[in-house]
Amino acid sequence: MIQDPLDWLFALEHLGMKFGLENISRLVAALGHPERAFTSIHIAGTNGKGSVTAMVETAFRFGGFRAARYTSPHLERLEERFVVDGAEVTSAALHDAVATVRAAVVRLDGDGRPFDPTFFEGTTAVAFELFRRRAVEVAVLEVGLGGRLDATNVVTPAVTAITSIDFDHQALLGGTLASIASEKAGIIKPGVPLVLGPLPPEADDVVVAVAAERGAPVIRAAGASRRLPDLRPALAGLHQRENVDVAVAVIDAMRGAGMELSDDAARAGVELVDWPGRLERLVAGNTDVLIDAAHNRAGAKALAAHLRDIRWADAALVFGAMTDKDATGMLQELSETVAAVVCTTAASPRAETAERLALIAAGIQGHPPVHAVQDPLEAFAAARALSGRVVIAGSIFLIGPLRGILR
Repeated sequence: MIQDPLDWLFALEHLGMKFGLENISRLVAALGHPERAFTSIHIAGTNGKGSVTAMVETAFRFGGFRAARYTSPHLERLEERFVVDGAEVTSAALHDAVATVRAAVVRLDGDGRPFDPTFFEGTTAVAFELFRRRAVEVAVLEVGLGGRLDATNVVTPAVTAITSIDFDHQALLGGTLASIASEKAGIIKPGVPLVLGPLPPEADDVVVAVAAERGAPVIRAAGASRRLPDLRPALAGLHQRENVDVAVAVIDAMRGAGMELSDDAARAGVELVDWPGRLERLVAGNTDVLIDAAHNRAGAKALAAHLRDIRWADAALVFGAMTDKDATGMLQELSETVAAVVCTTAASPRAETAERLALIAAGIQGHPPVHAVQDPLEAFAAARALSGRVVIAGSIFLIGPLRGILR
C-alpha cells in the first residue's frame, strides 16, 4: 500500500482522463462540500483561460479579498496549481490536504461501490479543501478540459466566462467548433452571468443559445478594458488584449455578487499579474530565450504573430508536442517565422517523438532547416548553436522542465 499521500495522488495518473461529474460529486460530498465555502468564478476556453484566471485572481487580491486560483497543468511543481494570497500553497499544506482527500476516497471505496477518481478529480478536490482551510473568499477556477464534464464544473459560480473557442482535443470534445462550443457551454449556470470573449460565429451561436435556455445574461467582453486608460498589460502579445477585456468584464460582472473592485484593483490585476510560461523572456548566457505554452494551432498562430512583431525571424525553435495534438498545424504556423526548427521529445508518456515531429516539419512547404534531437536539454543546446535567439514551444511538458533548468 502506498503510504505517502502525494505518491498516492500521482499514482492516479495511470487512470488517465475520465469525464463526468459523478466521481467529483461523491468526493466533495464526502468532504463536506468544501467547494461551497467560497465564492467561485469559473473560466473556460480553448486558449486564454489561464491568463484570465490569473488576472482576475490578482485583481481580487489587490482589492483586499482573500483570493485563490486553481489552474492546470503545472510547469514544474504541483504546488503551482494552488495559489492563495498570491503564493503557491506550501508543500506541507498540500501534503495534509491530499491526505484528507485520500481518506475520503478510501471511505467511498469501502461503501461497496468501487471508487477510482482520476488525478484531475483528486487535485480538484484538493484545491477545494485547501481553499476552505485558508478561509478563501473568492476562488478563480480554470476548467481543465472542455467544461460540461470537467471536474471543476461541480461548483455553482457567481460568474462564468468563455475566453475563446478553437480546435483542440477534438477526440474528446468533437471535430467541429459547434461541438467544442457545446462542451464549453456546459459551464453556463441558470441565471449566472456569462462573459464571452470573441468567438467564431459557429461557436458563438451555440453558446448564446445555451445561455438563453438557462437564463444566463451574456456580457460581451470586447472593449471592456477601455475604461482603464493607458493600461499596460504585464502579459506580452497582442492576443492578450482580448484576454484583458475578458478579465475586466469578469471583474465588473462580480459586482452582482457583492464583490465590487476599484479601478485600481482591476488595473493591478492586468498590470501586476504573474503568469509564467506565456511569451516569457529569459536570458541563458548569451542566448535570448522566449518560452510559450502554445500547444494548439491557435496558440501557435498567436506566438507566430508575436515573433513577427518583435522581429525574431533569425530565431531557432525548439518544438515538442503530444501525440493527440495538431503538430502539423502548429508547425505550419511557426515554421515560416523562424530560421530553424529543432524537434524534441517532451517529458511525457504521451509525447510525440522527435523523429516523427521532424518528419512533419520537413514535410511543410518552404520549411527552414529541421533537426531531431531526442533529449530536450540537448535540443536546446543545438538550437543555441544555431542562433542567439531560441523559442521553446509546443507543450507545457516541454517548456516546464526546460524553464526550470534555464532559471
